[in-house]
Amino acid sequence: MNHDVIKTVIFDQHEIIRSVDLVKREYTFEYELNYVLVGLRRAGKTMLLYSIVKDLIGKGVEWDQIIYVNFEDERLAEFKMSDFNDIVLVKNELTDKKGYYFFDEIQNIEGWEKFARRMADRKEFVYITGSNAKMLSKEISETLGGRYIPEYISTFSFSEFLDGKKIDHDEKALLKTSSKGKIVRLFDEYYKFGGFPETLNIRSKREYVSNVYQKILLSDIMSRNNIRNEYALKLIVKKIAEALKNEISYTKLHNVVKSVGCSISKDSLIDYVTYMKDAYLIFDTRNYFAYFVEKESKPRYYFNDNGLLNLFLIDENSSLLANQVAICLHNRYDQELFYLKSVETKVDIDFFLPEENLAVQVAYSIAGDARKREVDNLLRFAKTRPGCRLQIVTYNEEETIETEGFTIEVIPAYKYLLD
Repeated sequence: MNHDVIKTVIFDQHEIIRSVDLVKREYTFEYELNYVLVGLRRAGKTMLLYSIVKDLIGKGVEWDQIIYVNFEDERLAEFKMSDFNDIVLVKNELTDKKGYYFFDEIQNIEGWEKFARRMADRKEFVYITGSNAKMLSKEISETLGGRYIPEYISTFSFSEFLDGKKIDHDEKALLKTSSKGKIVRLFDEYYKFGGFPETLNIRSKREYVSNVYQKILLSDIMSRNNIRNEYALKLIVKKIAEALKNEISYTKLHNVVKSVGCSISKDSLIDYVTYMKDAYLIFDTRNYFAYFVEKESKPRYYFNDNGLLNLFLIDENSSLLANQVAICLHNRYDQELFYLKSVETKVDIDFFLPEENLAVQVAYSIAGDARKREVDNLLRFAKTRPGCRLQIVTYNEEETIETEGFTIEVIPAYKYLLD
């Protein structure tokens, strides 16, 4: 391919990166390793690549060493697998120093995996991102032969969201009336519309999130997996949203879907739910008390962004709050996040982290009868689990409950997400 075209694409990308205003993300990378960034569509993977580039420049790397190629650039419309080596030749024309390669939407080029593996074998520094339609974390390790580290990228955390809004949120800010008021107000926005980076400064937030959802549904799930029953897929997503916080087996979900006249086999339903997880639309937690087979068949589902969940709810504040806490804990602990439910002991706790010995209940408010219900649930479990820390996350209530020799921290969600 014409080297001048490739150079123009690279130089123009340098100008874009120089000019863009970035929000510092809560990710760290070892610059001696190769990464492929995966995660929910529009979660900010490209912006994170830009941030890595700026960090490298700050460490003394020269711009000519930054070989950033966006394969959605129309000037590369005729690019094919045999042209990949021209990118390496262009780097050698620009500098004799080590190159840092950034390939955005590389999946657009058939056979890209062979080139990516060759670059890794040559000990080049390579960072890759692409659409979820063809680059899912469960497939990446096999596709790239273990040569790249998959790094899951979520939408903005609340801390990153506040950074994007240029709002201080350190300990002093949380104590000052003026700044605390701004943080609480912005938490309500974050909690309702989620953390997609591009929603920071747009008014039509719900419309934007709806468009992202349609793209996930049509491209990352239906098109990728050759699904024709769009109605069944949409119905399953809706029913999972309505069942949030409750364990739901495939059998139960299948019965619910059939009860409204939707024809779909149970095997297809299981496949659809798997595709939804692969596209990062949802994730699940398992019952720590249950036998293995129950862990596999009775999960509790959550959405990977509150904005997506809120598309299906009508004034469901408790579901949004539980989902937001689930996202926070899932992003931090991944597969080590469970729930607790036992018919025998009557324990029903939203989240349990065995490695941290921490049990967490979520309640929009603990006023009235809710207080006794949530406290009793935690106490029943604490009496069987010595030293377990106990927490209740609320929308805005805060206190410390001392009862029966146990301490329960009641923490408002905006503080919990910033901890």
